[in-house]
Amino acid sequence: MTPAPASRLQRADGALQLRFAAGDGVATRLTDLYQSDPCRALLPAPDPGEPLTAVLITTAGGLTGGDRLQLSVAVEAGADALCTPQAAEKIYRSADAGAATIELALTVGVGAALEWLPQEMILFDGARLDRRVTMAVAEDARLLAGDITVFGRTARGERFASGSLFDRWQVRRDGRLVWTDAARLDGETTALLDHPAGFAGAVAQALLLYQAPDAAAARDRLRGLEIDEPGCHWGGSVIDGLLLVRLLDSDAARLRRVFARLWSSLRPGLGRRPAMPRLWKF
Repeated sequence: MTPAPASRLQRADGALQLRFAAGDGVATRLTDLYQSDPCRALLPAPDPGEPLTAVLITTAGGLTGGDRLQLSVAVEAGADALCTPQAAEKIYRSADAGAATIELALTVGVGAALEWLPQEMILFDGARLDRRVTMAVAEDARLLAGDITVFGRTARGERFASGSLFDRWQVRRDGRLVWTDAARLDGETTALLDHPAGFAGAVAQALLLYQAPDAAAARDRLRGLEIDEPGCHWGGSVIDGLLLVRLLDSDAARLRRVFARLWSSLRPGLGRRPAMPRLWKF
């Protein structure tokens, strides 16, 4: 009898496309939705004072080598939307040489506003991830977008000691490149994470990007905040009208608290309350 071929692990190959447009008056509506497993979007009733909200879900529970997600969000002229994941994204140990791939494209049109509010992305030891994030904004668009990356399952004492991360970000305003950044960790990562010129022993990092006419004033407001979290190191700068804020911390929970304080302070620039959305807190 010929033996049955060994089964192959099924890979996730998901996609999610969202498009928002301004409806009658100032109301925003979802005009296009495409989703394929394991990507899903839910549209709960927003809290008072919050814009149309999309909650993003990965039903697979996490990603591993060979998995691929393609995500795109477009907010057309005059529209206003908030997108946030339901929970932290887990990048599991890769059993082979392949990497999980995430491609994210954000587009914000003339007079539009988009809040891309992240949860943590947790890199398990041995994880391999290739991520590309591209943002295209109009000159007067308002965008608040960010990322939180945790190096290992810190609650159980695990570090991201080996694996790979290739992370590329790019912002274009009216087609002109405003900012680009790339980070790469590969192989034995402990030395790079611990090096004073690298991550200085941090177990978590975060990034906030704020595109709005008041970017410089927003930077000054952040610098004036009284944040009593001395173990979290952060700083902000403005590059060609784009506010960049980076955070590093040896405590992922503390970094999340500081991230929330900074993010809340930037939300009024998008016409929001200076508080985190209820969905993000739980």
